[in-house]
Amino acid sequence: MSDPPANGDTRGMSDTADVDRGRGCYAEGRWREAFEHLGAADRATGLGPDDLELLGRAAYLLGRDDEYVDALERAHESWVAADEAPRAARCAFWIGHSLLFRGRGPRAQGWFSVGRRLLGEGHDCAEVGYLLIPDWLHHMGSDDWESGLAATTRAAEIGERFADADLLWLARDDQARALLNLGRSAEARRLLDEALVIVESGALSAVVRGIVYCNTIAFCRDVFEMQHAREWTESLAAWCDGLPQMVAHNGLCRVHRAEVMQYAGNWAGALGEAREARERFTDGMLNQIATGQALYRQGEIHRLQGGAEEAERLFREANDHGYDPQPGLALVRLAQGRTDVAASMLRRAVAEHPRELERAALLPAYVTVMLAIDDADTAAAASRQLQEIADRQSSDLLAALATEAEAAVLLTVGDHPAALTAARRAAQTWQSLSAPYDLARARVLVGRALHHLGDEESSSMELAAARTAFETLGAATDVAGLDAPTAGTADTSGLSPRELEVLRHLAHGASNREIAAALVISEHTVARHVQNIFAKLGVGSRTAAGAYAFEHRLL
Repeated sequence: MSDPPANGDTRGMSDTADVDRGRGCYAEGRWREAFEHLGAADRATGLGPDDLELLGRAAYLLGRDDEYVDALERAHESWVAADEAPRAARCAFWIGHSLLFRGRGPRAQGWFSVGRRLLGEGHDCAEVGYLLIPDWLHHMGSDDWESGLAATTRAAEIGERFADADLLWLARDDQARALLNLGRSAEARRLLDEALVIVESGALSAVVRGIVYCNTIAFCRDVFEMQHAREWTESLAAWCDGLPQMVAHNGLCRVHRAEVMQYAGNWAGALGEAREARERFTDGMLNQIATGQALYRQGEIHRLQGGAEEAERLFREANDHGYDPQPGLALVRLAQGRTDVAASMLRRAVAEHPRELERAALLPAYVTVMLAIDDADTAAAASRQLQEIADRQSSDLLAALATEAEAAVLLTVGDHPAALTAARRAAQTWQSLSAPYDLARARVLVGRALHHLGDEESSSMELAAARTAFETLGAATDVAGLDAPTAGTADTSGLSPRELEVLRHLAHGASNREIAAALVISEHTVARHVQNIFAKLGVGSRTAAGAYAFEHRLL
């Protein structure tokens, strides 16, 4: 590569017509033509650093990550040669930013160091703020939200002072992320609402606008801010739809659309968006990240529709692309009757995620699986943990998940009045969130609690409403669950499957410790089962319970 002139200006060397066309096409969002025209001028006579940066941004938006970095490296060299340290440092930052998100940490840190060295102590400029971004990413990645907030606040001040909208809103966006994780939800939501107005106004560059969209939706989803995730996704979708040549952010956009559609009950639309993300948008690191998410989303919908084999295939493929297939794969195993496998999977997954919000995403399924193996104590502990996280986050969605889990536990342990209260509260929240599938699940709990309380007519109405919703959605797994015989039928004398197992061991003279060891549950859980058995059979001793079991052929 030949060195540029000392002043960094190679504009006179460029093919003027191609450069002008390239600039115009870029401004109109026709990035493919911009890339072609600027590339032609570059090959013919070379581009100046401004136009090299423009060429790089076009490459980025087309998902051509290597060509993006190459153009910025050349622009960086030109700015260094022209003694334009801030511009060279800005290029160094964006090179490092790209490499960091492509998993090339040492090279990324090297470029960040180059940028800081160029600025030294003598420059007061916006680029100083850009080079705070690696710091706050490190802090937040280590769950040091206070330090992350301090860094974003300082960067936002720099961005405001130098009227750099891109820096200002990159910083304020991650300020909101830190505030959400610190439990300062009201402040965070106000910042997110303002940020959406700014993003939609066109005040940001296309590259930064795309980053802010995807970053915001991702962290809103991670902290269960579904209403904000929905608003931001609708805005991102409108932006992408108006830019048919967009590649870089379109895969993630489709995945986010799929999530919102599934949540709102449009499963067919969600499948279509997820498939499109997987099949059409494969270029660039952002789309590679989206691939695993798209496969998992397809797997979830197939699981709910009763397609266990297809769901498992998709979950495995998501795992191949680096996306954790839990809790979906464990719930497939549960539907297949392999409860012990499902329990082992989720025990491992929950233990593996010390971050409470990551754990919160697993806990509802964990409660379901623990109840399926009659480990109500563990399920109750997980339900309480979920409620504690929901309280700290002030999230309606988390609150609904926690209340639904609480209702399921209360129903299992026989506290039917409290179960009814919790299930109704969960149903009301799901209704306010316009989440039809989750609402139907809560109504099943309401119906079953009413059944145990002797109100058969109200129970039938709730279960019928849930069935209609499941059938409309195509939730075959849940319809089958309604049709399956439930614990409490006459031929088992009202005993659950686990209680029958305990009774069989008890009838053969086993102690609580021996039963616990045989069933791999705690002695405390065995004692609770024994008390429930006595109450349901109307007996007062282990001997009487054993005699009842032999007399009624429960063994």
